[in-house]
Amino acid sequence: MSEMWLHRADLAEQAINERHAQSLWLLPKTNLAVVAWPPTTKEKLHYRWHYWWQAHYLDCLVDAASRRATKARKLQIRQTLLGLRIRQLGRLTRNKYYDDKSWLALAMARAKKLERKSKPKYLRALEANIIDGIDSTTGVLPWRVGEHFFNVPTNGPAAIMLARNGDIRQARELVDWMIDNLLAENGLIMDGIRMTMEGPKVVKPTHPYCQGVVIGACVEIAEALREHDYETSVQYLTHARALVHAVAKEMATSAGVIDWATGDGDGGLFKGILVRYLADLAVRIPEDNDANIATKRIARRLVLASAESVWAHRLEVDGLPVFPTDWTEDARLPHNFGVGGSSLSDIVRVVRIDERDLSVQLSGWMLLEAAARVSAHSS
Repeated sequence: MSEMWLHRADLAEQAINERHAQSLWLLPKTNLAVVAWPPTTKEKLHYRWHYWWQAHYLDCLVDAASRRATKARKLQIRQTLLGLRIRQLGRLTRNKYYDDKSWLALAMARAKKLERKSKPKYLRALEANIIDGIDSTTGVLPWRVGEHFFNVPTNGPAAIMLARNGDIRQARELVDWMIDNLLAENGLIMDGIRMTMEGPKVVKPTHPYCQGVVIGACVEIAEALREHDYETSVQYLTHARALVHAVAKEMATSAGVIDWATGDGDGGLFKGILVRYLADLAVRIPEDNDANIATKRIARRLVLASAESVWAHRLEVDGLPVFPTDWTEDARLPHNFGVGGSSLSDIVRVVRIDERDLSVQLSGWMLLEAAARVSAHSS
C-alpha cells in the first residue's frame, strides 16, 4: 500500500513539474510554477503574481524531497527559492497580505531545514515582518496591512510558524483567539472577525483550510509543550481532536472523502491544506490514549479515502494525472479558450475549467503526498 501511494505522489509531482515548472523570465538557475495549464502568454510571464500559490508549490517540492531526497529535487528547491526572491524584486516582505507571507515563511523554513541550513537573512526578515504586523488591540494579525479584518487563514499559518520557531506563548495567543471567537456550533472554525462601525461582525463561512491550519497549530503547540507542560499540551490536542471529528462529520462523505465545493482560483488550495494537516496529526500525535488513537484513525481514513477518490476521478493526459476540483466527481480536461476576455469568448460564453488552475492541481498533489506520508507511517 505504501509503495502504491509513493508512486502516485511521484506521478503527481511529475505532472505538475512537466506542465507548470519553468524558469522565471528565462533566467538561468530559477524556477517557478506557471499558474495555469495550458497557459496564456501573460501566465507564462508571471504577469499576475500568485505569491501564496508559489509558497504551496515550494511546500510540495519539499514534501517530495522529504520522501526521497535526490540531487534533482534539491536543485529544483534552490532554483524555486531564487525564483521567488527575484520575482519579489529581492524583498519577500513586499506584500500587504499577512496570510501570503506566513505561507511563504513556512515553506521556506521547511526548505532550509531539509538542507540542514540555518535561516538566511531574507527569511528572518520575512518572519519578523509578520510578527511586527500583530495588532496591538486584538493581539492577532489582520488579513492585510491597514485592514480591520482578522481571520483564520492569516493567524493559523502564523501560529504554526511561531510554534515551530519556539515562540509558544505568542502561538497560543493566536490559537486561543481563534478558538474562543470563531468556533461554530457544529464544531468547525469560522473564517474571521471584521471590525465595523457597528462593532465586530463574525464572517461565518467554514472553509476547509481554516480547519487545517488550526489543527496544524494545535499539533505544533501540543508537541512543544508535551515534555514540560503536559496538561496544557493535552488541551491543544483536545482542540485538534474535536476539529478532526467535526471535519469528518461536516465536510466529508460517509465514506470519508472530503466533499466541499472550493472551485478554482485561491479556493483550489483549500482542501489540499486541510489534508496536509490531517496527515500531520495522523503521524505525529502520540498513541498514549484511546482518544488519540481513534482520532489518528479518523484523520488517516479521511486522507486515504479522499486520495482514493481523487485518483479514481483523475484524467490522464500523456500518462500523467489531471486532478478534479471536486474530489467526488470526474476531472474535466483543461483548456485556455475563453480565458483572455476576447469578444469571441464573451459571445460563446465558454465555461472556465477549474482544473486548469495550478491551485487545483497542487491540492491533488498535496493530497497524494499526505496519503504517501500516512501510509508509510502505518506500514
